[in-house]
Amino acid sequence: MNEELELLREKKGFICDMDGVIYHGNRLLPGVPEFVDWLQRENKSFLFLTNSSERSPLELQQKLARMGLEIGEEHFYTSALATAKFIASQKPHASAYVIGAPGLVGALYEAGIVMNDVDPDYVIAGETNTYNYQTILKAVDLINKGARLIATNSDLTGPSEQGIIPACRALVSPIELATGKTAYYVGKPNPLMMRTGLRLLGVHSHEAAMIGDRMDTDIVAGIETGLDTVLVLSGCTSRQDVENYAYRPHFILDGVGCIPPQA
Repeated sequence: MNEELELLREKKGFICDMDGVIYHGNRLLPGVPEFVDWLQRENKSFLFLTNSSERSPLELQQKLARMGLEIGEEHFYTSALATAKFIASQKPHASAYVIGAPGLVGALYEAGIVMNDVDPDYVIAGETNTYNYQTILKAVDLINKGARLIATNSDLTGPSEQGIIPACRALVSPIELATGKTAYYVGKPNPLMMRTGLRLLGVHSHEAAMIGDRMDTDIVAGIETGLDTVLVLSGCTSRQDVENYAYRPHFILDGVGCIPPQA
């Protein structure tokens, strides 16, 4: 195992999920400061790639700063940014009805997408605390009138300080069921987001590793993009859960603190 870990440590680039890997809610996970210190000390290219669309890179940077980690804003990439980029490439200056948090709305504005709750091109859904029945009714009506349904990510659940909570796909499901339309999911494991992540890292897939806590998004995304994969058991997945999948991560570790060489 130590020899294999050495091969992992020699990678030039690391793409890391955030929830369940770096933190739970507002609590930093064990070993994270040591891992980030090692990345910076060894001059590794690294990117925190999150399926969450709630916060902007600046907000994520400040969140980690409050926990004592100083990391530049350029090291963050979110499904909100990936969604905005995708829609801008599909239909420049599109309009959208958005179910989501400020991070998503801000990313869409930056990409030239305007808000429209009358006859939008798209209904775009991400995580939000203000989700309610009226929101569902509005989304269903607009989709039935021709708007296309886009979702920031396909996570059904996510980790929080209170335990496992519903995530984006759970919020989108009622809209899909009521309209008979399936959303297009932009975040992991969609290769679109992973390829952008590798471009931002500036490394080839064989020189990079994907670190995540979910088999169905992080690990499958890494495998399908040609990266070595590291499943950490600090989030949603237990060692037993791995048996439910036909594919395997290259490494299963308790947390990212296992990656730096132990002093």
